[in-house]
Amino acid sequence: MATIVYLDETGDHSLEKDDKDFPLFVLTMVVCDDDEYIQRITPLVNRLKFDYFGHEGIILHSREIRKAQKDFNFLLNPNERQPFYERINKIMSEADYKLIVTVIRKQDHRAKYGTNAANPYDLSLTFSMERLLHLLEANGDKDVFVMAESRGKKEDAELENSFLRIISYGTDYCLADRFKRINLKLCFRAKQMNIIGMQLADLAGYPIARKILNPDRENPAYEIIKNKFYRSGNVKGLKIFP
Repeated sequence: MATIVYLDETGDHSLEKDDKDFPLFVLTMVVCDDDEYIQRITPLVNRLKFDYFGHEGIILHSREIRKAQKDFNFLLNPNERQPFYERINKIMSEADYKLIVTVIRKQDHRAKYGTNAANPYDLSLTFSMERLLHLLEANGDKDVFVMAESRGKKEDAELENSFLRIISYGTDYCLADRFKRINLKLCFRAKQMNIIGMQLADLAGYPIARKILNPDRENPAYEIIKNKFYRSGNVKGLKIFP
């Protein structure tokens, strides 16, 4: 039995790009036991894909589902949309996994720290890795893969450098020796490889972001996953900064 981590991002991590409708960067980690992933999560998701599309070669993409685009055009029909959403919600609710999520309020971050404002991706990865370390230590894990979507040669190199810096030198709150006790390996895989764990992280990220932006608005998808946040003592799986 081992733990595996799937990473996905929501929003643009650049501080130079302003999106008044979505001024956030969200980094989502789905953390689960590999037996749960192999024996339960993967069959549930593939069964959904076969039932609706006749094969497993469909990527569950949050934006395309919300917009009823491409393969999900059938969701324009409300009679088909509701049952599909119920199936997705059932999987997200009943599967056994934990969420570690960092939300960076980009405009507030830039306003508070000015030219000293850290890159939102670097910052969110640091916060998330601190929480992931706590979870892995509690589990007694020794070898852990962190699976991230490949976004391009330059972007992948930047993420890998940030990841290596954290596990090599630690953070302000977690000494390097703690990270070095666990063999953490970052792996990049293209979206086209259809990795289900990354799709679950993508499905979780958007409703969390919307909850932060509009806390009083009805958000059924968030209600489904809100109990999945990792929590142990004072360590909380959801970090909102600043």
